[in-house]
Amino acid sequence: MSAITVDAPAGITTRGRNPWPAFAARRALRLVIGIVVVVTASFLVMQLVPGDPVRLSLGPSAPLSLVKQRRADLGLDNSLIVQYVNYWKGMFTGNFGTSILTQQSVTSIIASRIWNTVTLVAIALGLTLFFAVAIGVTVGGLTHNERRPRLLAAYRIVASTLNVVPEYLYGVGLVVIFAVTLKLLPVAGDDGFKSLILPSLAISLAPIAGLSRIVRVQTEEVLSQEYIQFARSKRLPASRIYWRHALPNLLTSALTVGGILLGVLVASTVVVENVFALPGLGSTVVTAITQRDYPLAQGALLILGGSVVLVNLIIDVIVSLLDPRSLMRDS
Repeated sequence: MSAITVDAPAGITTRGRNPWPAFAARRALRLVIGIVVVVTASFLVMQLVPGDPVRLSLGPSAPLSLVKQRRADLGLDNSLIVQYVNYWKGMFTGNFGTSILTQQSVTSIIASRIWNTVTLVAIALGLTLFFAVAIGVTVGGLTHNERRPRLLAAYRIVASTLNVVPEYLYGVGLVVIFAVTLKLLPVAGDDGFKSLILPSLAISLAPIAGLSRIVRVQTEEVLSQEYIQFARSKRLPASRIYWRHALPNLLTSALTVGGILLGVLVASTVVVENVFALPGLGSTVVTAITQRDYPLAQGALLILGGSVVLVNLIIDVIVSLLDPRSLMRDS
């Protein structure tokens, strides 16, 4: 039997015109809007925090002249508009100012801590996509056409429960099991890759449960399509049907939702890094806000928000390469 290639129904084709220029223009506009929103939000959020950061850092007994001088050095005596413009200038030049409390460059502080957060989120996103797709496809295939109803019911209960458990409870449970009881991994701190395993699991377990439910439903729909039935009529091996014909169509949905979940994973680092005493941008944000360190908090929030916008753009491009029909659906 000669080999055949079966793809999803054409539906909306890209034949007749090149959709990439329009796609690039739309994504560029979204990127600009996203950056403006992130920069503005990271600037304004600290302006809404009550209290004088300079007075807090110098202490209540500091003379008023010293307080005024420090505010002038930090540019806090300028109007809100001037501070906002200077904030944009600092973003383009990579100069986020000086930490109010430590007098260190905000850029150097972020540079020393960003790697832990980037690695943590990357591992968590990889775990989420891999296990969610594997579990969703497996359960969807096993329960297709209303087969194994008990397995489906059990899966729904477990996935729904895991999806609503907060990440800090996962963190505490993982520490008790793997660090305190089994003594396999460090409890907290920065001890290289080993110290990132438990935090990455803590922030990925709930997204894995949620995304796997979406993938399972998508698997049911894909397996009911005519092109899958045609492939089965050719008596192709089940592995080929799943891996070559079904999985590519499922990956586009998984990656799209994964891009949305990226924001959830980044937000979760704020809690989890503090639970595990991991020196990253998430714990830096909490410490800076608590201590009214405006420049440091704004710089860390800007990097976290900007990374989400940028990675979502990259995921959009990957999805469009995997499924060119999405270019026309998005137009």
